[in-house]
Amino acid sequence: KTTPVYKIRQVDQESLSPGFSKPTRPGPQTNEYADAQLQELVKKLRERANVYKEKLNDPVISSPEASPPTCKLKPEEDHYCDMLCCKFKKPPLKKYMEYMKLPDTIDSYTDRRYVAWLMLVTIAYNWNCWFIPLRYVFPYQTPSNTIYWFAIDVMCDICYLCDLVVFQPRVRFIKGGDIIVSIGNRAETEKFYRSTVKFRLDVLSVFPFDILYFFFGFNPALRANRMLKHNTFFEFNDRLEAIMEKAYIYRVIRTTGYLLFILHINACLYYWASDYEGIGSTRWVYDGEGNMYLRCYYWAVRSLITIGGLAEPQTLFEIIFQLLNYFMGVFVFSSLIGQMRDVIGAATAGQNYFRSCVDNTVSYMNTYSIPKLVQNRVRTWYEYTWDSQGMLDESELLEQMPTKMHLAVAIDVNFAIVNKVDLFKGCDTQMIYDMLLRLKSIVYLPGDFVCKKGEIGREMYIIKQGEVQVLGGPDGTKVLVTLRAGAVFGEISLLAAGGGNRRTANVVAHGFANLFILDKKTLNEILVNYPDSEKLLMKKAKVLLKQKGKPPPGPPVQEPRGLASLFGQKRETPKLFKAMLGGKGKEGLAKLLQLKKQQETQVKPQKRKENKSKEKSKQTKNPLRK
Repeated sequence: KTTPVYKIRQVDQESLSPGFSKPTRPGPQTNEYADAQLQELVKKLRERANVYKEKLNDPVISSPEASPPTCKLKPEEDHYCDMLCCKFKKPPLKKYMEYMKLPDTIDSYTDRRYVAWLMLVTIAYNWNCWFIPLRYVFPYQTPSNTIYWFAIDVMCDICYLCDLVVFQPRVRFIKGGDIIVSIGNRAETEKFYRSTVKFRLDVLSVFPFDILYFFFGFNPALRANRMLKHNTFFEFNDRLEAIMEKAYIYRVIRTTGYLLFILHINACLYYWASDYEGIGSTRWVYDGEGNMYLRCYYWAVRSLITIGGLAEPQTLFEIIFQLLNYFMGVFVFSSLIGQMRDVIGAATAGQNYFRSCVDNTVSYMNTYSIPKLVQNRVRTWYEYTWDSQGMLDESELLEQMPTKMHLAVAIDVNFAIVNKVDLFKGCDTQMIYDMLLRLKSIVYLPGDFVCKKGEIGREMYIIKQGEVQVLGGPDGTKVLVTLRAGAVFGEISLLAAGGGNRRTANVVAHGFANLFILDKKTLNEILVNYPDSEKLLMKKAKVLLKQKGKPPPGPPVQEPRGLASLFGQKRETPKLFKAMLGGKGKEGLAKLLQLKKQQETQVKPQKRKENKSKEKSKQTKNPLRK
């Protein structure tokens, strides 16, 4: 069946005239843009294939060997310590050793382990300072207990030696403003330590003069060089005061220790003088009765503090000794008392300043006859501010710091609160940092109005401590909501203009409330440097105004009064008509009226001439009327 059809088609093709050509089918239409995109896609795919091919062929990046299977992490084993009937968890020994491992360098200002070590060395130093004179003068060191004194001396020497070899060469130092930190190599810190005077004194303090025991016996005076390690003692005092909250307490204890130590040295000198003159030889010397140390210490207290009532010296040696003792007592004791006064005065300086401010304020209010109710509120504000902050104005303290430190303190204290404000979310972080430096802290007393309804809002409030209540209702006494620490209100007033910045309710402090305040002027000064944040804040302000049902920023709409209330509002003049006026307002309308009058004055004479010409033409047509 298909053969005839094929023949028919062949016959039809032959029967075609030679001048007639068969129409060809139109080819597919191509899009140049799509073709270019496809070529670009093919090019990128080839480049990507070449990159992966290089990675597969690179022996450094890949390896023909299979990757080893990953091993599972071993679960941490709990370590417990059994003690009597109790069982408590303890850290594993490995972690404990890692924590106790000394670093390559030590920061003497922040490392608490270094402070603890200094305390141990200070104890050894005080042992030597107190007991070397005692053992040298008083007969407390005997052949029967020498071994115990010697063992304690060896322990103190080990502390000195470890401090010289292990700890001090690791302490960081400052050179040219840079903190020298030697990681893996302590050559620089060791070199710096060896070039200081402290190193020389430390070496002298551990020099083994104890070897001379074999020639002179166990004489404690041979250990006098151990008292040269006074730099470590003073360094420990500085580091301990830096980490203590109430450092003045330690200063009082330290000054008292100085006084007791001087009395201790004086007691040793008195016993030495009595032994030199002969125990009980005169009324002035120690008579040998009772506890020798307590009797000599009692004499040193009465003599050094110049209480009097002591036996008169009789020999020349006793007179000279007593004169020197009196002179030393006057200078040393007076200096210690003065130092104690300075320590206590520095500890109570803030309290004295607070009292002087309160006294001056009360005196001022009494001079101008301020009502007692106001005076009581002022006193309450002073007392609460001092009890809560320990100072009257914390900004004075922060202004003394550099800007970076001030910013660091402000971030730690206030950043978490300001970051919760929806208005500032998404803004530049540096803008928020600048804002933290401008926040002002104000304390409100119970019943104080933070803001009143109808006032023009120029500030935003952040509650730092306490509570405030939003009042409303017909009489303005109904509590609508209570805001607590961390809440924010008044943020719309920072960016709203016209009627949008009016306070819509009364806000009253429920108790003592400490608020942060940011005014509009300060915010505008900050936003000058952050235009993107300013645009974002304006958008958020419009959204928040719509959410709260407030009118958009603009002048307030006045309600019609009198007869004007009977008519509708005047529609705005069309723009086309304004353009035709050629001006704005009444000036354009006046010009239009003036132009119309000029046209009328020009048209009237022309009409008169036309009327006269018409009358003449009528007369010529009807001559009989004459």
